[in-house]
Amino acid sequence: MSKRRKNSAPKREKIRDIFVARPFEGLVDEPEWIALRELVPAASAPLTLKPEIIEEYGDRPVTLSTVLPMAWPAMTRQDGRVFIGLQRHVQSGDVSRDLAVAILSALRTEPGDTVPVPSLPGAGPRLQDILVDGPLDITMHEGFEYWLDAEQVEDPNVKGSLERANASIYPTARLSAAHAAYWCRVPEKSHVRWVLSEPEDTALDALARLSASGDLLLGEGTKFAGMFRAHGLLVPVWDVPRDPEAADWEAPLADFAKRYADILAESGPLDGAARRAKQGLVGRQLTLR
Repeated sequence: MSKRRKNSAPKREKIRDIFVARPFEGLVDEPEWIALRELVPAASAPLTLKPEIIEEYGDRPVTLSTVLPMAWPAMTRQDGRVFIGLQRHVQSGDVSRDLAVAILSALRTEPGDTVPVPSLPGAGPRLQDILVDGPLDITMHEGFEYWLDAEQVEDPNVKGSLERANASIYPTARLSAAHAAYWCRVPEKSHVRWVLSEPEDTALDALARLSASGDLLLGEGTKFAGMFRAHGLLVPVWDVPRDPEAADWEAPLADFAKRYADILAESGPLDGAARRAKQGLVGRQLTLR
């Protein structure tokens, strides 16, 4: 092949990935989007498309799911319903863009067909551009049967796969004492985890003040295990005794939520004890992306 012929070959467009630290910022239910992505094994919520998206792609029901079979980013059922998965293996630096392109790809796909979703979608509309924003109407599930059409549930192969998926679910409950707070039971203990809606620095200062005053626990037998940063917000985690049920932690969490709300009103620099407490909290902090 001549040099001239080589130079005439089209170049592949290089897609630039951009990291967005708070991909759900601007959505009314930002903490719940984060909770469903990072804390909850099996839950779903209906999503409402903007009128211009419906006009272009048609009016098909779209359901947000914590996870889909084999961690697919999206799927379409035979009845035309579209599902998108929050917890997936492949993603870019902007989770909101990933989810938006998954929705639009699914809307372009015939019901029941496999949805092709690019791993690096590049620039384009995000969730904030294609959804009618509002609180998520979350349904908690004990298993993943909600994924399937009725006839699929009777398929022996599907049943086996579903049983394995369901066996991986730890008992999880949504708590009403605080927004985006969840209890879960793991083999040796239980946890209470709460996605705080305030900016990270504000939330961290409040937790430091509570720690310095000895008000960080949920009661006797509990332990503040630490916290993680998830998509730009803080998520404190408490270890709690294994046996009590989720409902038993509603009152302790409500009491803590009041202490937290009261301490948020405090302004001014941290005192020495709170600064030391803040250093300790930061040392036990993990970042999830």
